[in-house]
Amino acid sequence: MATTLLIQADSARMAVNLPTLSQMTVPEFYEFCQANPELRIERSAAGEVIIMSPAFSDTGNRNFNLAVQFGVWAEKDGTGIGFDSSAGFTLPNGATRAPDVAWIKTDRWNLLTDSEKASFAPLCPDFVVELRSASDRLNSLQAKLQEYVENGAVLGWLIDLKQRQVHIYRPNQTPQILENPEAVSGEPELPGFILKMAKVW
Repeated sequence: MATTLLIQADSARMAVNLPTLSQMTVPEFYEFCQANPELRIERSAAGEVIIMSPAFSDTGNRNFNLAVQFGVWAEKDGTGIGFDSSAGFTLPNGATRAPDVAWIKTDRWNLLTDSEKASFAPLCPDFVVELRSASDRLNSLQAKLQEYVENGAVLGWLIDLKQRQVHIYRPNQTPQILENPEAVSGEPELPGFILKMAKVW
């Protein structure tokens, strides 16, 4: 099977088929990412390599404000560890994803070997956040959030800046949509975590 590169820029995606290259194995994909550290790269469960443009500055600031709030809670809570958008994870379905914010319970993280932790850790985070920027297609992010909960996430948030909505995903439930909330609670999965939206909007 040939390798397909999906290049996402602005609101469009372009597929580039490389017929002479077989589908990358997990180690080959890891080497590809190491050889291109300036790129934001994910891989779908079907083996498509997705190259995304860097986030715009305002989106990066909003993501930073989100991560700061979550990091303060994670430090205080102490039951898990957080990750920023540079961390990739290999999901059970074979996809490699890098959510904007992720959190994993400490006991699950400690089951991994040092080499697994130093690569794209082979597990799905317990909690994930995707922040939709102007260049992101909503249906692509919705599919990604659904993929997270189908692969083990107990809670996922899709924050749509354009529509000022927060889509909340849980396993075996229809996503809940909050319209322009002032705050979003992580209860009961994240006891005590409340994301104040003023600096995210």
